[in-house]
Amino acid sequence: MSLRADAPAPPGARVRRFSRAERWVHRTTAALMGICVVTAAILYIPQLAVMVGRRELVVRVHECAGIALPVPVLLGLASRAFRTDLRFLNRFGPHDKVWLHAALVRDKRRGSRPAGKFNAGQKVYAAWIAGATLVMLGTGLLMWFTHLAPLVWRTSATFVHDWLALTIGVVLAGHVGMALGDPEARRGLRTGTVSREWAKREHPLWRP
Repeated sequence: MSLRADAPAPPGARVRRFSRAERWVHRTTAALMGICVVTAAILYIPQLAVMVGRRELVVRVHECAGIALPVPVLLGLASRAFRTDLRFLNRFGPHDKVWLHAALVRDKRRGSRPAGKFNAGQKVYAAWIAGATLVMLGTGLLMWFTHLAPLVWRTSATFVHDWLALTIGVVLAGHVGMALGDPEARRGLRTGTVSREWAKREHPLWRP
């Protein structure tokens, strides 16, 4: 016998966290970002450049992956669940300030970091990586299509592109490291569901 839609789930039940469309957007974006990072490393680290060779091909792959990077998110806008989660990510509340303060002072007590479906750290990361991606896309286009701007603009774009790429690599490494430390969060991105216990512990203000 199935539970009514408004009936409470049993303690050990799993709850829906992400739709199939949201998981597709995350995986595809992660794959494209990974290609950008790997090809950038090959282009800028001499040892890797010598080992791989075929610089022109690597440049083309890097450019194509960079141009395609916003596409999964744009396609994901067709999903109502994805649009709803974007609104959650873009909305900061008083509890997010509490979460950020606890994170800054390294307060790990249970209840010291209240969070809805997304915690404040995830919201800050999402906003930062979205802005960084747009800057990388804009500077990359200036570097690719040399006739779009004068030399001084292209030189500045190259400087910003290179240093921001390094920053993105560091931030992504931290993002992956945190994900590796939370198997249930990874399971949520892989299967779309998480345990109710995890949801109550990590996102107590979330009402799935």
